[in-house]
Amino acid sequence: MRGAGTLDAMRSEAASLPGSPERPNEDWAAAALPASGSGGTVVLLDGVTPPAGDDGCVHTVPWFTARLGGALTELSGSRRDLSLSEILSLSIWRTADAHRDTCDLSHVRTPQATVVLARWDETSVEHLVLSDSVLLLESPDGAVRAVLDDRLDRVPDEVRRSLAATDRLRNREGGFFTAAADPAVAGRAVTGTSPRAEVRALAALTDGASRWVELFGAGDWAGCFGVLREEGPAGLLRRVRALEAADARAAGRTGGSSTTTRRRCTRSWRTAEPSGPAVEPLGSHRRAPRAPPPSPSDPTAEPPVVQPSERTLKWCRRRASSATSARSQSASLRT
Repeated sequence: MRGAGTLDAMRSEAASLPGSPERPNEDWAAAALPASGSGGTVVLLDGVTPPAGDDGCVHTVPWFTARLGGALTELSGSRRDLSLSEILSLSIWRTADAHRDTCDLSHVRTPQATVVLARWDETSVEHLVLSDSVLLLESPDGAVRAVLDDRLDRVPDEVRRSLAATDRLRNREGGFFTAAADPAVAGRAVTGTSPRAEVRALAALTDGASRWVELFGAGDWAGCFGVLREEGPAGLLRRVRALEAADARAAGRTGGSSTTTRRRCTRSWRTAEPSGPAVEPLGSHRRAPRAPPPSPSDPTAEPPVVQPSERTLKWCRRRASSATSARSQSASLRT
């Protein structure tokens, strides 16, 4: 926080590892500070690796995450007049517009990603989480809260072992949602706002990094944040890789026909501020088991459409003739 005789300071660290040396890293992470020097934003995407076969797109997942991540970084840092949901909607629209003439964006496996987005200023911290990446929020007293979108976890394992059954639940009511080509999916994200004074630091983790808690049970979210603080994001990833190498459960978890990222990329991000947000209280170090959702009577039925706001539509129309390609970003350490 900025006060008399003080300076607003932020320190950020990032680390990323591909799930396999044979595949490119499909994640995206960025942090930005506005020119005013007040507040900031963090963006984390975990690109979804499609199964072998046609996905209707001539582009790679890294192509998609770079463009979506670039748009999210730009808009979250420059458009304070838009909510995070509106920013995600506009970013999806812009990315889809970059390849709608060459690709079948209606394909269920068109390139897509999980999303974590956080933005703060002098008074508040906003957050958005879509799919199974995690946002951790640390309060001044050291308590850690987790923001989770657990809809993918609710899908029964027997369903996720079938590509066809999983596809019927992808971006559909009763299933789970990722950022792909439909801007309306932004209305499905977990969002919230907290007083900045209630949080001093935050961390964004893909599901590969969050395995330390959720798969291996090596500690709770507070312990995970402690590893980040003491060893940095690279230290957490080293711990996860050591557990993967030693525990046969990892092979069983990553080798199936799951829809997303458990076999691929691991990334963690931490950015420390004098204060920040808080959301869902942490009741357990694992996501609570939920009863599976009822099967839709018609698995092929289209889900209800969440329409973008009129402000979003007007902005899209203004941008339609001059879509801007995303700028590449790099992680940096600020103290």
